[in-house]
Amino acid sequence: MAKKNYLVEGGTCTGKSTVCRELRNRGYQAIDGDEELAYHGDPETGERTPGGRHEHHIWDIAKVKELAANQSEDIAFFCGGSRNFPKFLHLFDQVFVLNTDTKTLKERLALRPPEAWGGTDAEKQKILHLHTTKQDIPQGTVINTTRPLNEVVDCLLNSIEAQP
Repeated sequence: MAKKNYLVEGGTCTGKSTVCRELRNRGYQAIDGDEELAYHGDPETGERTPGGRHEHHIWDIAKVKELAANQSEDIAFFCGGSRNFPKFLHLFDQVFVLNTDTKTLKERLALRPPEAWGGTDAEKQKILHLHTTKQDIPQGTVINTTRPLNEVVDCLLNSIEAQP
């Protein structure tokens, strides 16, 4: 995908897809991993599994490797969450972790339709638990997404420009 590849991760409703769209609007190469790379499978083996549980939301590792190896662009962003991120984290030059406060997370979850992940009361409780524990989130540069979108994306881009 690019000479420099960046992972934009974070919990549910922290803004990964929204940031991805804004990066595209600004002319950057950006992949929405939840739409373009994800499927339900075993995080260890990659074998496809029936059902749509959070624990089985993984990315196609071969496709991530293929996209990251293509250096036709200078910069590319891979945006989204994956439970098998430890298997491809080494492909990225930097990891950004989007985060929001609990109040904002609850407001965003309230807007989720019932059929979407986070649309049921049980899923909302699980998401709030994961938000508190930071379970399933890689280490990285934390970006606060309670701010306006343009400020969030500017912060992310400024963090890249500050690199040597």
